Amino acid sequence: MLPFEVKFYSTHLFYLWIDTVTYLGVFRHESISRGHLTGRESSSKTFNKRRKLHSRSFEHAQQTKTMRKGYDFGWILVLSALFTFSDASSQTVNQELSNIFNELWKLDVNRLMPGTHYNISLQGKAGYIPQGSTSAVDHASSPLFTSVDEAKLNSMTTYARFMKLLDNYERSTGVAERVTAEEVTENNSFLDAVLETAVMKRAHRYLIGKGKSRSDLRQFKSQLYYMWFRLYHRDRNGGEDSSGFEHVFVGETKFGREIMGLHNWVQFYLQEKQELLDYKGYKARDNDAPNEDDHVLNVQFSWHGLVKPVASAFVGVSPEFEMAIFTILFLTSTEKTTTAVVNLDEYQLEMVVHRHGRSIGTAYPKLLSSNNRHV
Repeated sequence: MLPFEVKFYSTHLFYLWIDTVTYLGVFRHESISRGHLTGRESSSKTFNKRRKLHSRSFEHAQQTKTMRKGYDFGWILVLSALFTFSDASSQTVNQELSNIFNELWKLDVNRLMPGTHYNISLQGKAGYIPQGSTSAVDHASSPLFTSVDEAKLNSMTTYARFMKLLDNYERSTGVAERVTAEEVTENNSFLDAVLETAVMKRAHRYLIGKGKSRSDLRQFKSQLYYMWFRLYHRDRNGGEDSSGFEHVFVGETKFGREIMGLHNWVQFYLQEKQELLDYKGYKARDNDAPNEDDHVLNVQFSWHGLVKPVASAFVGVSPEFEMAIFTILFLTSTEKTTTAVVNLDEYQLEMVVHRHGRSIGTAYPKLLSSNNRHV
């Protein structure tokens, strides 16, 4: 929703509330007053004098009571309208982004296939826990990934170079990152591999057409590096302790109380394999349970003694695909937080990107429905 639309709609709801309160309160007060007037006309003057003070007090109390009812009912109407509008607007599909993302999906030849290159076990549905929890009922006695073809992963350049980056970061915010020359080389090597893929080449052409990127490949690479690998302060008390890549693909913790990021399936699998991450179950609505061949999941897990109530991630897709779609969403908007509902393959997703200056703060897909249930 655009800012002026929010302002207009909020103003409209405010006046709806005022009108409702005024109408209900005044209408009922007038009805009470008319009833009292009739009673007074049929009574004697002496009786009227005796009841005058009492009548006024009674009328005031009734007016207050009925105005309160009007006030409460008005708010019910406002909140009902607001939630209805919010739900409807959240399902408005961005067709242009859906089109380009589906193009990239078809070009993602490095996407792994469930049942062939990896297998998952969804097990039970995770329960609700609040943010900051350190424990959760485990609805999955086994890992999410039962097998992954690591030889396949290592045979693909973008995956192999991607995995070398996963141990380059301090997990906790507030601890300044120290980037070595070797790590800078690894970052550049990974980007070089990504830029050679059909997925990122198409994304680059799209961004050139939108006037968001230069056609020069070196300039585009510099733009990507700044977006994804530039270090910045996430915790104001420490040094430069975070980056878009670390947050989205590696994961980090905040004050030792909260898991942030970690939206990548390869990192999830590797951490699970090392017994550092414990899958607790999937998250889904009752009428939209996931399948084990789904490429997008909402899950709950613990990591280094902390629990993430719900996290969403693509499964099986290549690093270049994720980087391409989030780069497009980031560069085609100037909002602090950008959301867009898209239809991608058989899924309906809400894509989310939050910016940290000219770099990515976080980026992830939120699964709304799968298996074409939204069609």
